[in-house]
Amino acid sequence: MSELDVIRQLAQQVLNVPTLTGMQDHWLWDRTLRILRNVEHICRMPELTEQAVAIDRFCLIAAGYFADSGFAHFTDAEDVSARLVLADISPSDLCDFSTQVVSDSLAGALAGPRIDKINKIIVESSNRFTEMTEAMILSDARNLDDMGAVGLFHEFRRYVIHGKSVSDVMENWKRKLDYRYWQARLKESFRFETSRKLAEQRFSAAEYFMNQLNVENAAKDLEELLLESLDKR
Repeated sequence: MSELDVIRQLAQQVLNVPTLTGMQDHWLWDRTLRILRNVEHICRMPELTEQAVAIDRFCLIAAGYFADSGFAHFTDAEDVSARLVLADISPSDLCDFSTQVVSDSLAGALAGPRIDKINKIIVESSNRFTEMTEAMILSDARNLDDMGAVGLFHEFRRYVIHGKSVSDVMENWKRKLDYRYWQARLKESFRFETSRKLAEQRFSAAEYFMNQLNVENAAKDLEELLLESLDKR
């Protein structure tokens, strides 16, 4: 078994967490695999390949496996309020818990300097001014997962956990638009132009869906249909 296989196995043990029913919650593991797919593709972006930028792929992939492992700290099966909810944990707390998980889980499996570099990538990925290539790649990979249809899935999952309604979802979406939250994310959260352009496309898809959700929630389509019927009489 290769070192990366060992890391994958250890990460999977951490990220597949128990639920109150005794079953495993695979959501965090699935998110991690999606982020790693993003990482692999970002490594092939022109901004990196055309300049032959050196990338420590081993430590980058290992960091990708454990970047969100800190969320597992909040999965006490006896505490419903501590279920996995992305937006409820601060980035600094997530980094602290994730790096601790790395140190605990990989001790004995990897040499100390490698563990230190993996943790540095995780910490630096939360710093939008970092110049560490691996951290920039991981940051873009994680931020892409917040955009588009997948990003909406994250949001809806959080709202369901907190017992929110469709109207609550729409109110929060409108608030983010009013405060230009998404514009700020698109401007500040991506280090590579190719990632930013893709994020813009994903946001457009999400915006289209949310506009339709607003129409259906307010029954505007039904209202327009009835008005058209009246006009034809």
